[in-house]
Amino acid sequence: MNRSNSLSRRIKEVLLDGHWIANTNFKDLIQGVTWIQASEKTENLNSIAEITFHINYYLGGILNVFKGGKLEIRDKYSFDLAPINSEADWNRLVEDFISNSNDFVLHVKAMSDEKLNSTFVDENYGTYQRNIEGVIEHSYYHLGQIVLIKKIITN
Repeated sequence: MNRSNSLSRRIKEVLLDGHWIANTNFKDLIQGVTWIQASEKTENLNSIAEITFHINYYLGGILNVFKGGKLEIRDKYSFDLAPINSEADWNRLVEDFISNSNDFVLHVKAMSDEKLNSTFVDENYGTYQRNIEGVIEHSYYHLGQIVLIKKIITN
């Protein structure tokens, strides 16, 4: 299997349909909560909605680069979620997350080895492959948080 297929499968696994590593994925977890649960703050933890926004923010920003645009995202804005005031607000975020996840998987799957080895925006960021692997690791980190937060708020 070539690297782009392997990377795209790993991304798809954590974001959309996998159960191998964590026995769940983002899509399964976030589709199973209400907007009230998604917005609930527990102690000083981020809410499920904030974490979902955070991962989606990075997916969208990196997708922009994949599509030939500039890297316009900044870490300081990665948790700047507008208030979720209704089920419709939450559903829009979930739908945007799923759409960006699917788009991200397709773009990675189509990448050549040459592209994966090339510099991502600036040498300081490393290669495309390094950034894609970073998305996978970052997503698993926050997936674990959502699992724990969901257990806390449903008990």
